[in-house]
Amino acid sequence: MPIPAKGMLLTSMDVDPAHELDFNRWYDREHLAERVAIPGFVEARRYMAHDAAPRYLSLYSTKTFEVLDSPAYRAALANQTPWSKANIARFQNMIRSVARITISRGRGRGAALGLVRLRGATTDLRDRLASRFDPELHDGVIGISLLEGDPSLSRSLTNPADDSGASDWFILIEGTSIDAVASLTPSHFSGVLNDATVVSSGTYRLMFDLAAADL
Repeated sequence: MPIPAKGMLLTSMDVDPAHELDFNRWYDREHLAERVAIPGFVEARRYMAHDAAPRYLSLYSTKTFEVLDSPAYRAALANQTPWSKANIARFQNMIRSVARITISRGRGRGAALGLVRLRGATTDLRDRLASRFDPELHDGVIGISLLEGDPSLSRSLTNPADDSGASDWFILIEGTSIDAVASLTPSHFSGVLNDATVVSSGTYRLMFDLAAADL
């Protein structure tokens, strides 16, 4: 089935190796559970880069896009725990996109993820991309989704004045292997992009996922 959500928060960052142990412990022991507990959040997933930058990537799915601007979510952002504040201050090269899931096709979740970041996309691109979003045509690919960033909400937590990528779109390609998702990153979509440009692309391996039902 497609992603059972309408909104998604995408965050990605690097962290100094000196703080990496505490960073991963914080994500695994506090942060994901804290976010998934917010009303309207469905699940959270963590990834580590196989061939991509930044090194870490997290995806948080929500029942509706509006959850990502809800009083409960804004309260969580405004009242970070001391552990959260310490780790957020260490983020490097952060990407934060608050996005609508406008296309999602396939079944289940993949252990491998391909990510293509687009800039300069316009609404007419959505239909052109949809013609390429059939996972059943590609061995090992089990899902393809499109995230469209909201420019008013997509700001880095460490550099909120930088909104250069706030309107970017992201293509998520889920699969059973790195080779499977890499085959669609990004050449498969190049023929329909027109004026949109590929900012970056890469592949990630799943580290940990947590659903609201797991709490």
